[in-house]
Amino acid sequence: MAKKQSGGSVMSEAAEGAVQKPYVVLARKYRPQSFDDLIGQEAMVRTLRNAFASGRIAQGYMLTGVRGVGKTTTARIVARALNYETDTAKAPTFDMPALGRHCAEIMESRHPDVIEMDAASNTGVDNIRELIESARYKPIVARFKVFIIDEVHMLSKGAFNALLKTLEEPPEHVKFIFATTEIRKVPVTVLSRTQRFDLRRVDVPELSAHFARIVDKESATAEADALALIARAAEGSVRDGLSLLDQAIAMGEGAVRAETVRSMLGLADRGRIFDLLEHVFRGDAKAALISLEELHRDGAEPVQLLADLAEAVHAATRVKTVGADAGSEGLSAEEKRRASALAARLSIPLLSRAWQMLLKGGEETGKAANPRAAAEMVLIRLAHTADLPSPDELIRMLGGEGALARSGKPAPAGDTASRNAPLNSADPIEREPAPASAAPASRAPAMSAAASNAPIPFASGSVDADDDAIFDADYEASLDELAGVAPSLADPRSFDDVIAIASERRDMLMKVHLEDRVSLVKFDAAAGSIDLYLLPGAPPHIANELREKLNKWTGRKWVVVLSKSAGERPRGEVRREKEAAEREAMKAHPAVRAILEQFPDAKIDIHPLIAPPRDETGTG
Repeated sequence: MAKKQSGGSVMSEAAEGAVQKPYVVLARKYRPQSFDDLIGQEAMVRTLRNAFASGRIAQGYMLTGVRGVGKTTTARIVARALNYETDTAKAPTFDMPALGRHCAEIMESRHPDVIEMDAASNTGVDNIRELIESARYKPIVARFKVFIIDEVHMLSKGAFNALLKTLEEPPEHVKFIFATTEIRKVPVTVLSRTQRFDLRRVDVPELSAHFARIVDKESATAEADALALIARAAEGSVRDGLSLLDQAIAMGEGAVRAETVRSMLGLADRGRIFDLLEHVFRGDAKAALISLEELHRDGAEPVQLLADLAEAVHAATRVKTVGADAGSEGLSAEEKRRASALAARLSIPLLSRAWQMLLKGGEETGKAANPRAAAEMVLIRLAHTADLPSPDELIRMLGGEGALARSGKPAPAGDTASRNAPLNSADPIEREPAPASAAPASRAPAMSAAASNAPIPFASGSVDADDDAIFDADYEASLDELAGVAPSLADPRSFDDVIAIASERRDMLMKVHLEDRVSLVKFDAAAGSIDLYLLPGAPPHIANELREKLNKWTGRKWVVVLSKSAGERPRGEVRREKEAAEREAMKAHPAVRAILEQFPDAKIDIHPLIAPPRDETGTG
């Protein structure tokens, strides 16, 4: 009986010892011990391998990258390689199949010749002076004395200056390894004395595979989608991902499931995210709000939810731009299928608009007192703008098919019925633009039957079917002018041409003076003379200044004189009155009136589609 008790006591003590054994988190337990263990840093590993093989080992290295990609770990591995020593290895060695005499102490940060310093808490000149003083002495037991300075950008300006000379010409037995997340804060004088390595973020597939290997070693199970979720949440940081994996294993009692990870991270199911996005693009605000409420009830955070929507929009845009095979590598096969379906139905302008609204909405939601209400407002706003007509469709609605063709822009594909569908239509698809040649030749507006029979006022009057031939000829001439085929304004034939030359030369002050401060009395292009009358506010030297500039601009002699009597009304005053009259005529058009009724605060801005004809008489 006593024996059993003794045996039971021994077993209890063994079990108690096993329980009391300190647990090491995954981020520390699976810290790389050699260059072969590093993942995602092939370029740096290749460079260091060649450097060690050829003996071209620098006196200082600068390791930079985001948190958790392995900067400090790489520094320790380099220190281990510099001091690697076995019965057969007597020189710096890149390949380290087994632990050498100093390896364990170096990797555990307790070797006397590998000094690690945190620059965040040792920022002053005195700390660097102690380091420099220590560098004078040879290593105690190792081959090199290695100084590892973490977060080196935190050093003060004086500390950097104190380090420069020793860093440039260190003793033969000294090596420096710096690590930083803020490479821009490191002085150029320091960067020029070191070899820089940018440790890149680890890709999602590579991180997922790394996590799968660790899960097997931990005798746990994990779903592939769950590991992909953790890898995406890690944003390329191995340490962050291992911390999340550690938490997920504990939360799932050894089984890492996608549903558990989503709940832990506050993420929404990707399939439900695409469902919500389809509700939004369909303009169904009610269904979108119901989906948002369900996702929020299941633990999704409003800010993260909008970020997930933006990520889905980005995935669809990327698929549409570069093809389904080049979609985001972090997406599953089902997510790529959903993104491809969205990309096939939506246009780049619509996706870009949704992306911008979601980014802005995410910022607003993060600052709002009630994030859920802010997220709802973002979805409502997005749902009501998702199927608004594009600028090309607005041109067609206001000016008909011919106006769109005359603007030189391609017409969207699809029939008139689908383009004129109501905003709450079940089909919110915005189609890709077709070539301009495919645009119909009809010039009737697409608003209504009543509107189609009314001429639409343009900058210089109304255009109807009888003016087609003249309009097309003038339009072709204007295109030639834009292409540089038309005669140059370097030889002005009217006073308006003089104002145009001033505008082309970007002499805005002269342009304003000619439009509003002078009155044209006479313009003679053949003789090269201009008679002006100065209005109140005109500078007295305007005549001499205009003459000198015209001589320079046109390459011929001009005479500008001042008259004592007024002539024509100022060009700017006439132009403004004309634009006001055209604006009022535009408001009377049925299509424009319908728009103003829906948007009472809208303003009409008129830009002529045809260049005004040049005055051939030379009288201005």
